[in-house]
Amino acid sequence: MHPLSFRQNLVAALLIFIGAVFFSTKAIIIKLAYLEGVDSISLLTLRMLFSLPAFLAVAWYSGNNSASKKYHLKRKDWWQIAFLGMAGYYLASLFDFLGLKYVTASLERLILFVYPTMVLLISAIFFKEKIYKRQFVALLLTYLGIAIAFLEGANLSGSSNFALGGLLVFGAGFMFAIYIVGSGHLLPRVGTFRYTSYAMTAACFAIVSHHAIMNHLQLFHFAASVYWHALLMAVIATFLPSFMVAEGIRIIGSNNAAIIGSIGPISTIVLACIFLGEHLGTWQWLGTFFVIAGVLLLALKRR
Repeated sequence: MHPLSFRQNLVAALLIFIGAVFFSTKAIIIKLAYLEGVDSISLLTLRMLFSLPAFLAVAWYSGNNSASKKYHLKRKDWWQIAFLGMAGYYLASLFDFLGLKYVTASLERLILFVYPTMVLLISAIFFKEKIYKRQFVALLLTYLGIAIAFLEGANLSGSSNFALGGLLVFGAGFMFAIYIVGSGHLLPRVGTFRYTSYAMTAACFAIVSHHAIMNHLQLFHFAASVYWHALLMAVIATFLPSFMVAEGIRIIGSNNAAIIGSIGPISTIVLACIFLGEHLGTWQWLGTFFVIAGVLLLALKRR
């Protein structure tokens, strides 16, 4: 395998950096849409409906290229992709959208950012993977940081539902960690673009079904700005970054991607300050530092 050129490394780094920033806009857009009176389930459904045509196009293309034809999906593969897609993009998104009703965009991104530590714990518990000393330190730093940021956030918020919001967002991170762990076994066989587009399509059908049961698909009575927010979220915070980051990881690997992607929480904090008027307290900044340091320690791990 030939070493990567400077240009290839730069392109991959830019893809991951921009993708991480795009991902970080999701919480901001959700918060702005909530100001227009839309409910969580409807906003999530609109986001996925606007995303679906693009993912279907990618699914069709990736399913018909020569690389995909080398491996034909078995029934077991289809069921696993559907399950993981619903875990990572239906349940995780649902918990996240609900949690954002009660916690700030900054804290939401910080809690979600700990999903690599959840991946580590799930792998250790269910797949008997050994946890090394540096990983223990990373876990300690990360969850200490979350505790510090959460406690000050609760004091500043004064909301009785703040803990519920934090728990929902943590549940979103856990479901996404399940998706990541399961993806590690399927991606090498299925391929990044085919797998991601199929998983997102399965999640979309689950979300639409949820809305049909709960809200009877009443999606056309909101203010026009709600649909613009949903479309912006579908393109900028869903479709584009999912493939930008996937391609960046393919080129330079997940460890390097995690390091560059650590811009995500900082980006969300800056955007929340500009568009939502949010401000972190001193202890929340300290907690943010601990969380980012812990995740970076995992990314920089060398055995």
